[in-house]
Amino acid sequence: MTSQTTIDTTGSGGKAPATPSGATPGKGLRGHPWLTLITVAVGVMMVALDGTIVAIANPAIQKDLGATFAQVQWITNGYFLALAVSLITAGKLGDRFGHRQTFLIGVVGFAAASGAIGLSDSIALVVTFRVLQGLFGALLMPAALGLLRATFPAEKLNMAIGIWGMVIGASTAGGPILGGVLVEHVNWQSVFFINVPVGVLAVVLGVWILLDHRAENAPRSFDILGIALLSAAMFCLVWALIKAPEWGWGDGRTWAFIIASVVGFALFAFWETKVREPLIPLALFRSVPLSAGVVLMILMAIAFMGGLFFVTFYLQNVHGMSPIDAGLHLLPLTGMMIVGSPLAGAMITKVGPRIPLAGGMALTAIAMYGMSTLETDTGSGIMSVWFALLGLGLAPVMVGATEVIVGNAPMELSGVAGGLQQAAMQIGGSLGTAVLGAVMASKVDSDLAGNWTKAGLPPLTPEQEHQASEAVQVGVPPVAPGTPDAIAAKITGVAHDTFISGMSAASLVAAGVAVVAVLVAFLTKRGENAGAGAGAAHI
Repeated sequence: MTSQTTIDTTGSGGKAPATPSGATPGKGLRGHPWLTLITVAVGVMMVALDGTIVAIANPAIQKDLGATFAQVQWITNGYFLALAVSLITAGKLGDRFGHRQTFLIGVVGFAAASGAIGLSDSIALVVTFRVLQGLFGALLMPAALGLLRATFPAEKLNMAIGIWGMVIGASTAGGPILGGVLVEHVNWQSVFFINVPVGVLAVVLGVWILLDHRAENAPRSFDILGIALLSAAMFCLVWALIKAPEWGWGDGRTWAFIIASVVGFALFAFWETKVREPLIPLALFRSVPLSAGVVLMILMAIAFMGGLFFVTFYLQNVHGMSPIDAGLHLLPLTGMMIVGSPLAGAMITKVGPRIPLAGGMALTAIAMYGMSTLETDTGSGIMSVWFALLGLGLAPVMVGATEVIVGNAPMELSGVAGGLQQAAMQIGGSLGTAVLGAVMASKVDSDLAGNWTKAGLPPLTPEQEHQASEAVQVGVPPVAPGTPDAIAAKITGVAHDTFISGMSAASLVAAGVAVVAVLVAFLTKRGENAGAGAGAAHI
């Protein structure tokens, strides 16, 4: 167990002797475990909600600010790049300066950037402040996990992480519903302004409740070159994944960034063996369970985020649902994550993470297989079954993989471990969207021409076929204005059938990824250092 004490950074002065595991704080409510959980959940909710709520506002932003499609894409890409590149470094900042301070700075910055976006009158300002949102969000997320790790006794940590995962799942899935309501009944600016009062609440609670915990051997210096190398490598990797659908996987530019990323990671790994206080001590990965947890988080995100990406197009463009209706149809998934996450936390505490993680990924594989059977006329009842099963499968993985990563890291690296967990999820989601998108594009390209001819439609020129393929990949029928109703109906039928075949292929690949994750889950075990924060001193 890591030797530690808690350093007073709240102005009370001095050091306090350690109290027994799970002891109640001696000064009011400061440092109370469950109130700490509520506080960090408010901040995390703001970031998780923002990940999906903004997508609903993009069309309104494009129209209001006269932006191009490429500029609107940067509203998402700029945020994601800043978040993914900064997470591990932000976790290190929390380990160095304290997770309480890092969390509060992240909340204030995120809320302020959100308000600035709502006041922006140009797309350039919107994108700039979205990048700042990503940077401050990166400060906030690992710090939240670090605070939970340091505050909760080992026997209650899984339950806390379960509730934390429930908040993330519910906020992510609820984003499209809330976003649709705000854009439809207020304006697109309200999607960002809503973060301001939430941020104020999180800051008030944070100042009142949160207690800083520091490991005695917390890092005292910064690995500047390591930060630069890791950031560059992460940027090249994420940039390649973002641009691959546009450039193509065979394009030289895609591979140039992938190769640059590999070189960057190799140089980073070499440098980490030379520096006195590395950004990520490579010895961390000697823990097989921790490494397995990182891989598992990536695989889970590939299957979940990649598969869910096409489901939203299926609901809106094939079934013709509004964004709000589509969000409501995903409530079985959200509901099962809300119910399943705390239950998964309790189960993992009782039997360990291995069986719940393997079982969760098995259920995820079954759910993704079930989603590969969806048709253009599948009813809501059948869809709900697969969505609910997916939520039930994801819950133990979100909780268990997080505990495995954070719990197997030393206390003084809890922020870095939290950054690893979040970075793995972000990279996995990007990989899932890119790889499954390539599967979708390939299937649509191979089937569209034949389906078009079989329907007796007029032949397309190569340029028209390319444009039609791009539309069909998101479930949109390429019907030109003025097309007769009978022809339009045939085109719609071909587009939807071809989209379904592509979504089915992508879902089967996602199911295969989930099966591989089942095997990885058997390499995990309960965090060896999970108790390091349990006896943390309370100021």
